[in-house]
Amino acid sequence: MSTLTYPEVGATRLGPLPDGYDHLRHRAAVGRGRTDFEAAGAAVTEWRMHRAAGARVNASAERAAAGVAVEVSAGLGRLRVEAPCEVVWTAYERDRTGFAYGTRAGHPECGEESFVVELTEDGTVWFSVVAFSRPASWYARLAGPLVPLAQRWYARRLGNVLRRTVSAA
Repeated sequence: MSTLTYPEVGATRLGPLPDGYDHLRHRAAVGRGRTDFEAAGAAVTEWRMHRAAGARVNASAERAAAGVAVEVSAGLGRLRVEAPCEVVWTAYERDRTGFAYGTRAGHPECGEESFVVELTEDGTVWFSVVAFSRPASWYARLAGPLVPLAQRWYARRLGNVLRRTVSAA
């Protein structure tokens, strides 16, 4: 029995994104070539990208796989927000690597978010975040339009962190 808090499981992979949610699409070039692609894919699927961006990640596995429980938290002290999730799909393909997680009970939002690295024919390594979400907690509703702004900021931050991670590899 699923503990996910939304019915549109997998929509970040197959689309279209469902109505009734805020949508986020962010794409950034993070490297070039197979070596950068492999480094970026490993950083994404082994939680290192999130950790390097300042989030705490507690996962039931060291690598993303369907069904893995993940709790991501951010903030300081008592102001830390915990976000329980579950990996709903993964991609471990020749030129595409990544995963999506969906929200579980206790998450301040309701929805799904994917993190995918892709190697295109011209050799560019692209990082994409696709998400749909809506408030599920009183404090997310209270924050109103600030939540999508914070999500966009975090997606850009992840891209920047991943670019730096790849260049250091």
